[in-house]
Amino acid sequence: MLVSAKEMLTKAKAGKYAVGQFNINNLEWTKSILLTAEELKSPVILGVSEGAGKYMTGYKTVAAMVKAMIEDLGITVPVALHLDHGSYEGAKACIEAGFSSIMFDGSHYPIEENIEKTKELVAICNEKGLSLEAEVGSIGGEEDGVIGKGECADPDECKAVADLGVTMLAAGIGNIHGKYPENWEGLSFETLDAIQAKTGDMPLVLHGGTGIPEDMIKKAISLGVAKINVNTECQLSFADATRKYIEAGKDLEGKGFDPRKLLAPGAEAIKATVKEKMELFGSVGKA
Repeated sequence: MLVSAKEMLTKAKAGKYAVGQFNINNLEWTKSILLTAEELKSPVILGVSEGAGKYMTGYKTVAAMVKAMIEDLGITVPVALHLDHGSYEGAKACIEAGFSSIMFDGSHYPIEENIEKTKELVAICNEKGLSLEAEVGSIGGEEDGVIGKGECADPDECKAVADLGVTMLAAGIGNIHGKYPENWEGLSFETLDAIQAKTGDMPLVLHGGTGIPEDMIKKAISLGVAKINVNTECQLSFADATRKYIEAGKDLEGKGFDPRKLLAPGAEAIKATVKEKMELFGSVGKA
C-alpha cells in the first residue's frame, strides 16, 4: 500500500540520510524503481509531474497502476506516490485520485498567495493523512514547463511556510533542473544552513539532484536535506541504453523487434541509476 512520506522523511532527517524521489514516466520505470527499492530495502518516493500524469492518461490511472504493482511485485518497503511541482488545481486532483503525497509549487506566486494556498492544502492533507511539500524560491532550469532561475530562498519566508504545518520544504539554494552548466556556481550552503536554523526539524528537499557533485550532496544532507529528487539522470540513462540497443541492430531482423526486449536495457539502466543514488543518499537498509 502507499504511505505518506512523513514518517520516512522524519527518520531520514534524524538519521542524516536522504530518501530518493525518482520520477516515473511509464510502467517500465515504475517497475524498475520499485524492484530496486525492495532489493536495497530502501524507502522510496515515486514522483509524478503533471505532464507525466497526463502522458499516462491521468492521475487515477497512475495511482491504480502503482498500487497494483506494489501488491503484485510483493513490495514491502515504504512507497509514497508524490505529485511533483503540482499546481493548485493539480494538487487537488491528485488528492482525489489517491496519491499519498502532494507537492504544491507556489513559488511563482507572491509569498502571501503562496502561504494562503499552501495553508488550505495543509488542512486537506492533514485530514486525509497525506504528506505535503511546499516550495519557496523557484528551482532553476525547466522541468515539464515549470521554469525557474535558480533563486536562493529567503529563510524568513521559508519559516513562514514551514510554520503552516507542511511535511517538507523545497527551498531554492541555487539548484536547477536538468543538466548543470559549466559556469554553475554551486549550492549555497550558507542559505541552506540559515533555512535549517529557521525551520528546525522540518525535512528539507533538494530538487535537481542530477549533476550535483557527491561532496555537495553529502554536505546538503548534513545540513537538513532529507529528500533528493532525481529525474534527468534516469531519463539520460534510459535513453542511452535504448539507443545503444537499437544501434547494435539487435532483434530488428526477421519478424521485427519485441518492444519488451527493446525497453529492457533502459529498464536495467534505471535500476543501476537508482541503486547508485540510494547508496549515495544513505537510504539503503533504512526501510
